[in-house]
Amino acid sequence: MRRAKQLLLHTSAMTATSLLMRTIALVFQVYVAGKIGAAGIGLFQLVMSVYTLATTVAVSGVRLAATRLIAQQTGRGDDAAIRRATGCAMGYAAFFGMAALLLLYYLAPAAAAWVGDDRIILSLRVLAFALPFVAASGAMGGYFIAMHQSVKMSLVQLSEQFIRIGCTVLALLRLGGYGLEYACGALTLGMLASEVFSFLALLLLLLASLPRRKGRCRTPMLPSLLRITVPLSLSSYARSALSTAQHLLVPRGLRLFGGGAQAALAAYGVIQGMSLPILLFPAALIAVIADLIVPELTEAQVQGRLRGLGYMLERLYRLGLFFSMAVAGACFFFAHPLGELIYSEPAAGQYIRLLAPLVPIMYMDTLVDGMLKGVGEYRANMRYNIIDAATGLLLVWLLLPRYGVAGYLFSISATELLNFALSAARLTRVTVFRLQPLCWLLTAAAAVGGWWLLRLIFGRLLSRTGQPLILLLLVVLYLACYGAALLLCGALRREELSWLFSLLRGEKSPKT
Repeated sequence: MRRAKQLLLHTSAMTATSLLMRTIALVFQVYVAGKIGAAGIGLFQLVMSVYTLATTVAVSGVRLAATRLIAQQTGRGDDAAIRRATGCAMGYAAFFGMAALLLLYYLAPAAAAWVGDDRIILSLRVLAFALPFVAASGAMGGYFIAMHQSVKMSLVQLSEQFIRIGCTVLALLRLGGYGLEYACGALTLGMLASEVFSFLALLLLLLASLPRRKGRCRTPMLPSLLRITVPLSLSSYARSALSTAQHLLVPRGLRLFGGGAQAALAAYGVIQGMSLPILLFPAALIAVIADLIVPELTEAQVQGRLRGLGYMLERLYRLGLFFSMAVAGACFFFAHPLGELIYSEPAAGQYIRLLAPLVPIMYMDTLVDGMLKGVGEYRANMRYNIIDAATGLLLVWLLLPRYGVAGYLFSISATELLNFALSAARLTRVTVFRLQPLCWLLTAAAAVGGWWLLRLIFGRLLSRTGQPLILLLLVVLYLACYGAALLLCGALRREELSWLFSLLRGEKSPKT
């Protein structure tokens, strides 16, 4: 029960911080979109696609490896081994971070040639200098998650967000008037400053929190670290390269379909830089749980206490499904006013509605991936991600020149469904966990039933969704109607509510 309550407290704190960060980021994204337009957002998304591949090389699996390795030593209570594992992870991160810096800096022109737009070279070379700091922060992040000190990391990330925004605004004021190339360069300068700040802050916290008990660990940690990082890195390189190639091909495919370069960048920017951030905004809760259950499951494996934790994870999974379906319903039924009010862009609302039915799949895939990593199935997880990325690349290559945006939306849907199906099937094979398809059906019915109840009771308000406060009120009322529909159809059981309330009150649950 103590473990369950500790996980709930960490989840609550990190989710609150993450939601605040995403709110700030979304407001800032709206500001940036107003400054550089949809085409500028599209160009910046191309920069970020290449940078994501570079960060994959820089991190090279060190965050998950550090989390698992340090969690194993935490489960054994070996402070000296914790210090040694942390130092090993930091050395590993320094090596790969510097290697990634050199690769991105000198290969930036080649990436620009592949994209067909030299304007990304400046931004990529600025971001190259952030990679060593990203890698080291990843290693330290693994330590804080393994040591159940993730709240410290969240506070640093929140501060990092303010540093990034402040530096970016200053850089945009100086450079934004010189065209999209320098506007994107201003965005990357803000990112570089925030990564340096994050590294320094995490380093100070790490030095203050490392266990101080005397003792010396003679067990070499590098072989154990490499056993995790080598297969993880190789598969993540492949997956990230395929994913980057897929994103870089999207504007090309849209141009071949019949639009100009600016129109292709604008469509890509609306989908990737406007619509998907809205859909994924509430995913902070799922992402936090997926991170925090990795060390919990690892320690449970070492200590042999899987029964109670399995019960807790099943409850969290069901509650996560209820949450993700609520987000899907709200985004689907209020898509157009959301797009208009946030971005003043009608196309954003259209794409939000088209992609909203995928939200439960995307959210629950994130949760299932965290469970697989926690029980040591990270190789299977990465294998499925490679299959996902390769399928996406093939679909983008074949469909976009013929079907345009419709082909791109189909490729997103197909790959999300494929990844979730493979991961869920693996989880049911290696654990006693079951996915409960009836619960999915009942929850989807409750999402539709909640809308029906809202129209029945508050139908007059629906004509005023263009007003921000009315829209917010209607979303809250929809969620209340959805919750009532969950109870009426029997999807949400009294047992789950009692379990959650018992955690909040600190009472003992016989099954946990």
